[in-house]
Amino acid sequence: MTLDERIHQPTRLRIMAALAALAPETEVEFTTLRDLLGLTDGNLSTHLLRLEEAGYIRVRKAFVARKPRTFVALTPYGRAAFERYRAQLVALLSGQFPLPADSPPGDQDGSDERGGPP
Repeated sequence: MTLDERIHQPTRLRIMAALAALAPETEVEFTTLRDLLGLTDGNLSTHLLRLEEAGYIRVRKAFVARKPRTFVALTPYGRAAFERYRAQLVALLSGQFPLPADSPPGDQDGSDERGGPP
């Protein structure tokens, strides 16, 4: 099993989780998302670009009261990708994914054969 690396990166995971908590098609303003996640403009922009390139989010720019605003929303494709990621992560953490046949028993949880830490 391979987790979606576009989502798995910690900052992008936080972005996707924040957007997934909203109702479908709901937009959030860039500055609201930035403040919620405690990110800089540049850092958030970089991660949003990666998610937009993957088709997971859409970014809409508009003028509100003559001021430029940027709005971000999860796409249906992004919502489905996040749900797949979440389900895979839950399955992984609950031990539902078997180890490959050539993996020693201690490799699953970082312990050695005696059950203790390495």
